[in-house]
Amino acid sequence: MFSMDTLGYISITWRDAIDIALVTLLIYQVMIVIRGTRAVSAIYGLLLLIAVFAFSEYFGFYTLHWILQQFLSSFFLVVIILFQDDIRRGLSNMGARSFFKKTEIEDSFLDEIIGAAMNMAKRRIGALIVLEHHVPLGDLAQRGVLIDSEVSKELLVTIFQVKAPLHDGAVIVRNGRVAAAGCILPLAVGEQDRPEYGTRHRAGLGVTEETDAIAVVVSEERGDVTVAVNGRLTSNLDKTRLKRVLRNLLER
Repeated sequence: MFSMDTLGYISITWRDAIDIALVTLLIYQVMIVIRGTRAVSAIYGLLLLIAVFAFSEYFGFYTLHWILQQFLSSFFLVVIILFQDDIRRGLSNMGARSFFKKTEIEDSFLDEIIGAAMNMAKRRIGALIVLEHHVPLGDLAQRGVLIDSEVSKELLVTIFQVKAPLHDGAVIVRNGRVAAAGCILPLAVGEQDRPEYGTRHRAGLGVTEETDAIAVVVSEERGDVTVAVNGRLTSNLDKTRLKRVLRNLLER
């Protein structure tokens, strides 16, 4: 039986300390990866099943215990199959993310993006601006016209003018510069592919389902600004909220 006296016999070596630290770091990184994805619901469901499994064993509910035991033995395989896209994106994000370096975003950079988005929203000009984060978007940039120009409100507004040749595609911003324009992005599929969203919203959802990029979408029909991240939309953003949202996302 465990007692407080037992603590006197517990010896923690430097290897144990490193082991605990590594496990803690791994759990922390996994939580960051799955945050805001459908896998979170699966984790909650797993925890509930484990609790019921322990409950059935404690109270001797043998049939329920056996059924849950058979299910849990293959649960992780089922999760991998159902959420393979989330897992692939999460592993890509983890591999590209620096564990210790915090990204600092300059106000001038955000002001140019936000100024362009608000200007186009007011004038009902549709736009899709994708901000590369940790996962490189080189393959997507190659689908458009390479530009490599400093980000400016004037440049972005010009690109998305209705009669401009590149206005139908997305602009990809990398390291504070416009890397490419007229880029064709994958469209979202599944539960987020809803008819009330246009092609730009679906493209913004699609690229953020596959990578950790942040997409700023301007609707020409409604004249509002939306941010897509992790396959989710945050709509009707004003200038202040847009800046706060972008800063929080980019400085992760």
